[in-house]
Amino acid sequence: MTITKGFRVSRRRFLQGLTLAGGAVQIGLPPLVSMFNSTGTAYAADGVLQKPIESRFVFWFNGNGIPERYWIPSETGPDFHLSPCLTPLAPFRHDIHVLSGLDNQAANATGPGNGHHKAISGVTTCTPFTGHGAGGPSIDQAIAARIGRDSRFSSIQIGVSQESFGESIQRNMSWAGYDRPLPPQMLPAKLFDYLFGAREEGWVNRKRSILDAVREDAADLRQQVPKDDAVRVEEHLSAVRDLERAITGLPAEYHRIDPPDYDGDMKDWPRIAKLQSDLLAQALVTRQTRVASYMLTKGQGLARFPWLGLTAARHHDYTHADGKAPGADGADGQRVLREKSPAGRPRSSRIFWRS
Repeated sequence: MTITKGFRVSRRRFLQGLTLAGGAVQIGLPPLVSMFNSTGTAYAADGVLQKPIESRFVFWFNGNGIPERYWIPSETGPDFHLSPCLTPLAPFRHDIHVLSGLDNQAANATGPGNGHHKAISGVTTCTPFTGHGAGGPSIDQAIAARIGRDSRFSSIQIGVSQESFGESIQRNMSWAGYDRPLPPQMLPAKLFDYLFGAREEGWVNRKRSILDAVREDAADLRQQVPKDDAVRVEEHLSAVRDLERAITGLPAEYHRIDPPDYDGDMKDWPRIAKLQSDLLAQALVTRQTRVASYMLTKGQGLARFPWLGLTAARHHDYTHADGKAPGADGADGQRVLREKSPAGRPRSSRIFWRS
């Protein structure tokens, strides 16, 4: 791209407008050439000082752990070989760090709760389970307190699979403080509305597009910026519209949250995960937030895998003991989990993305 010395766009610029009912709409912009200094190494000055390109933090969680022999590399150091579960990350081999040999004493502390209660409290807060929730703020909130104040949202919490045993500690991984959960948003339609602006009936039913509210502001911006930026803005708005259409196509049951004691989350939650991940990417690339937590499954996830034809056992079964549903015959569940659904996290290993 060519960095020009012409028109500059603030990195805090939003496309703005009003719905027919008068509700405010804001759509963040992706990084544009016009936002950077002449060398492309920092954002152009809003005031006197130039602002360096910021880092971001996402805590991604998958409950129940995963068989360590399929996850943790056998070697340590920079020349480790990717394990079976890490092979999808091969294109990013030189941008990640895998930390093994970790322990968290808060997850092993004596006191109330089972291993799942203690683990979910310990993994994000390093505090023991109180009997109701975590004993302190989670790491994402500690980081948000330092780097999140310049963003529209200091942090966002996202969830996917709904099924769990229902307790607060099982359904939450972000905590503002002692026994103060920050519940994840599990419905793509609501997360979309949260990120982009006010709700009104026509918009909720997707009879109109959110882009209708910002069409004039977007047209004005495209006339002011270089051609490369105008194309980037158009591509960005097209991606937002694609998200709208994808959410519109979800069946009715994907627009409600099941009660905590509901037994049988048979939804195609990879479909939900794709939408939630795209919305997270939108929030990060438009700098609406720099901090997020992403809860793929709950602390003691009980979801099944109907999109893989695996419904007899649940996620908890596949990751524990022999991996079979009670009384079932057939392939070892941990092998099925490795071959069919390799994404996850063990309690003793973490991946850090280098930016």
